[in-house]
Amino acid sequence: MKIFLAGILAETNSFSSCPTGMGAFEEQGIRLNADSLEDPMGMLGAVKSVRRLAGEGRHTLVEGIIAAAQPLGPVVEPAYQWLKARLLSDLAAALPVDAIVLLLHGAMTSENCEDCEGDILEAVRQMAGPDAAIGVCLDPHCHFTERMRQRADILVAYKEYPHTDINASAEATAQLTLSAAAGRIQPAVGVFDCRMVGLWPTIQEPMKGFVEKMRSLEHEPDILSVSLGHGMAYGDVPEAGAKVWVITDNKPDLADRIARELGEELFLQREAIATPTVALAQVVGRLADWEDTRLLVLADIADNPGGGAQGDSTFILKELIERGIGRVALGGLWDPGAVQMAREAGVGARFRMRIGGKTGAVSGSPVDVVATVMRTLDEHSQDDFGARASLGPSAWVRTDAGLDVVLISRRQQVLGTDLFSGLGIELEALRGIVVKSMQHFRASFEPLIGEVLFVDTPGLMRSDFEAIPFVRRDLNYWPRVADPFGQS
Repeated sequence: MKIFLAGILAETNSFSSCPTGMGAFEEQGIRLNADSLEDPMGMLGAVKSVRRLAGEGRHTLVEGIIAAAQPLGPVVEPAYQWLKARLLSDLAAALPVDAIVLLLHGAMTSENCEDCEGDILEAVRQMAGPDAAIGVCLDPHCHFTERMRQRADILVAYKEYPHTDINASAEATAQLTLSAAAGRIQPAVGVFDCRMVGLWPTIQEPMKGFVEKMRSLEHEPDILSVSLGHGMAYGDVPEAGAKVWVITDNKPDLADRIARELGEELFLQREAIATPTVALAQVVGRLADWEDTRLLVLADIADNPGGGAQGDSTFILKELIERGIGRVALGGLWDPGAVQMAREAGVGARFRMRIGGKTGAVSGSPVDVVATVMRTLDEHSQDDFGARASLGPSAWVRTDAGLDVVLISRRQQVLGTDLFSGLGIELEALRGIVVKSMQHFRASFEPLIGEVLFVDTPGLMRSDFEAIPFVRRDLNYWPRVADPFGQS
């Protein structure tokens, strides 16, 4: 069989004032064909998984564009239209094809389109025709829309958050798509809207057990795939929210039943799976008294670039400085100007510098510190689940109180321990770290962690989900509404 593989991935935070332009995709590296060396957002591993599967089955694989951008505001329309047109032109050149595998995020919006994935799938279906099997691999923080469901045969979301199973999910998507193309299965999709908004890591109970149950169900007769779309919590679109969907082999009633049972089970656990936040003053107090040999981690979730925030807020930084707390590292603080100052001053230079708080009210005010330049790199990077994520020119500076700050030029959430250690910071010698991240750092940091506290600070990614100022989406969701199903 002949397979076409392509992808466009962007996660839109509807409340970000910074749009996603072509520069955001170019920064990650746009992969235009199979000969490209680019690895946009670490998706090359997923490409290789599909490539390996195609080779084992002696299929012909045609690789089109793979483009990805860090989460920000809506994609500017010319950029979206160019990316979509390039994907379609690559598909047109590959036709006829038996199977199409698309790597999409699922929460991309543009200036004029609230459901870019549905729009892309509709155009792909129209071009490829009704007989081609279309499979889509999605991020769990997707919006599962009816338009997507109607145009694709197979839709599979990664199960893990942190997303440690991207490559396996891409391979599973491709395998099911090939089976559909060969007529070995007749996919039927059932979906259940959980009417919930939140952030639910899967590395701890009860979410860990929920994921294990989803996997076990995929070994049951006639059940092909089980997915939970957590939803993009900060996506203001009509079909947003957590949804469970199940794919069966020509058993639509079974798909509907299992999706409902799982969705209702998740809803019943809503309080237990919620991520608790702690007041800033309280967590900094805990840090001051921390004596464990392992790290106390403060997760600056409101300023997580992985959800569209800028990564330059100063609320925690200011509190640490005012309290004079040392043996703590904070990163990665996005401040290209401060990086440039440190590089020009050189290692060993001690001077007053202004860092952070550059991009708006949600970032707080810039903070003036007297700091020593410990090390600079012309090009820094971090581990990204086995791939490399560029941080651009970067610097490690240390305040007089012993606070280590990692300044980066390329906006990224903390993923790997080498964001710190790659500059020379010895994590084992610290009492704690502050990470601009929500969950993805845990895959790399787990052996070093004593405890993680999610800090309640102002920011773009607010933790009071009941008060997010949605306009476009249905407001009948938990926790805004105690019982969105009206059963009480």
